[in-house]
Amino acid sequence: MASTYESFNLRTTPEKFYIEPCDDGSEDVLAIDRVSTEMTLTGKHRDIPASAENRTVCGLMGTIRLVAGMYLVVITKKKKVGDLLGHAVWKALDFEILSYKKTILHLTDNQMQDNKTFLSMINNVLHTDGFYFATDYDLTHTLQRLANTSPEFQEMSLLERADQRFVWNGHLLREFIAQPELHKFVFPVVHGFITMKSSCINGKVFEWSIISRRSCFRAGVRYYVRGNIAVCFAGTHLLNMKLQIVQYSCAKASFVQTRGSIPFYWSQRPNLKYKPKPQISKTVNHLDGFQRHFDSQVILYGRQVILNLINQKGSEKPLELTFDKMVTSLGNGLIKYIAFDFHKECSRMRWHRLQILVDMVAEMQDEFGYFLVDADGKVLLNQDGTFRSNCMDCLDRTNVIQSLLARRSLQSQLRKMGVLHMGQQIEEQADFEKMYKNAWADNADACAKQYAGTGALKTDFTRTGKRTHLGLLMDGWNSMIRYYKNNFCDGFRQDSIDLFLGNYAVDESDWNTPLRDPKDWKFLTVTLILFFLFYVVTGGLILFNGLDFVDAPKLVQKEKQD
Repeated sequence: MASTYESFNLRTTPEKFYIEPCDDGSEDVLAIDRVSTEMTLTGKHRDIPASAENRTVCGLMGTIRLVAGMYLVVITKKKKVGDLLGHAVWKALDFEILSYKKTILHLTDNQMQDNKTFLSMINNVLHTDGFYFATDYDLTHTLQRLANTSPEFQEMSLLERADQRFVWNGHLLREFIAQPELHKFVFPVVHGFITMKSSCINGKVFEWSIISRRSCFRAGVRYYVRGNIAVCFAGTHLLNMKLQIVQYSCAKASFVQTRGSIPFYWSQRPNLKYKPKPQISKTVNHLDGFQRHFDSQVILYGRQVILNLINQKGSEKPLELTFDKMVTSLGNGLIKYIAFDFHKECSRMRWHRLQILVDMVAEMQDEFGYFLVDADGKVLLNQDGTFRSNCMDCLDRTNVIQSLLARRSLQSQLRKMGVLHMGQQIEEQADFEKMYKNAWADNADACAKQYAGTGALKTDFTRTGKRTHLGLLMDGWNSMIRYYKNNFCDGFRQDSIDLFLGNYAVDESDWNTPLRDPKDWKFLTVTLILFFLFYVVTGGLILFNGLDFVDAPKLVQKEKQD
């Protein structure tokens, strides 16, 4: 089993960073030259100067080049989430970005400002909650895929064998990837949500987990990564992969679902309207990219059942019609399309009608099955198809449906393992049902905050199984916050993600970064007009109600009245 070092002493001198593993028996020391940026291994701890400043770090995220030069990104605080199949899983809680350069006085004022902005972007991503890692387990692959790998694959380093779609520090590790001898110093970091719970039903204790992995291909925020606006290649539309795992008495089972954007060329850019109208491109070949995406999904996950939960009227209707037409044009028997107008079916608090969709796909879910390994390590069942769910954001509506399908699979798994008796329903197990619903609601909130900037909508149903008026009010509040962030904050958030993932690379020799692109005349003119109107209207109201704004004496007036 491939593994990496678990923690390090970071020793710093003006010339070098020394990364010294704290693991028992480790002899290697990684030396990073702060001038040449060269990274080398040395087995001589005595080479570290006694004057070196020392601190403990939990791991290395990697390195990134900004205007001021190279920076080392380290994890400074972590929390254990739990054990997955006997392997510790950690959540990274805090980070630090350390400059190779001892000073930035060589930069111009504009360069200093740009470098400061880029640093704030990296910090913005790092402090978007949801980075997870393991030092001796591969979090980027499903259980089923790991069970069907070769001995050679198992011996590969975590960095070499990782599914690059889910390695969020892949760009930061590019220097390490090029030097295999350094792979034990770094590990893949995934972004999303992981929860692990110990539960008991019928006196039988089992472990239950959700692992949500966000894809770093076409990653970003709500309105800027919908559809396929720019370049289309296989896999771009998988925004999130859900893996539900249950372990009991050395047996283990899993169920995989995916969430993905509507996979053709469309966009819905913020324009200050509450709900911008989606625009479908009329000048490109949609089918080519559409086919490549689903060819990739079939290879990775088997047969596909698309659950399209968007509205079948209003501004969303053209997207539903086009999606349906694309699947029909593809003519692939391994792909089935199901449209379910979530809002229409569940309007007026009729949330029980979600069972219509669950019943509709029940036979297909039974055919797909799930992955199951017995206590002796023998594979009993494989999952040979997945549900690919989407709404507009692949968040709120999608999470509700995924939680229902996951529960149905879990019920079958627990019966097969002997935890549940035949005929017993998960819904009847009050303690577990409460934990299950809260975990899926927490998952929804975490993914929604990463993507849309607020907690998820409709989580009152996910947590309690009922839609409430308080839940509606909370959804309204979150929708207002989303409106503000989507229109006035998400450009910076999208830039931050693109910089972190390497979609934009800083060139030290470029003195003019896009950060200083001037606004055109419309922006300046409208700003001046609004500024002028604000003061005219405000000033007029103040003058009209002048007596109310004047600080008049009170004591003298009181004496005269007396």
